[in-house]
Amino acid sequence: MKNSNLQDPKFKDHLKSFFARCTSETPPFFKKLRLAGLVTVAAGTALLAAPVALPAALVTVAGYLIVGGTVASAMSQAAIADDGKKNDE
Repeated sequence: MKNSNLQDPKFKDHLKSFFARCTSETPPFFKKLRLAGLVTVAAGTALLAAPVALPAALVTVAGYLIVGGTVASAMSQAAIADDGKKNDE
């Protein structure tokens, strides 16, 4: 299998781009969404770490809370404020 397509300029380093997005300014709505995601993760973790035996359905919901909160926090961190400029790099 030939990997010559990987040398094409359209295949750039997307990981660098992602980290640059994460360090840029985040809009206020997404800051609130990130905080809500972190609170959701904390609630799910508290349910899973409870010292008492909980029903299986509640443990399943706690797992979903953790996953959903993690995804919401990560995606809202990658949102950037659009200043109207188009960057094609």
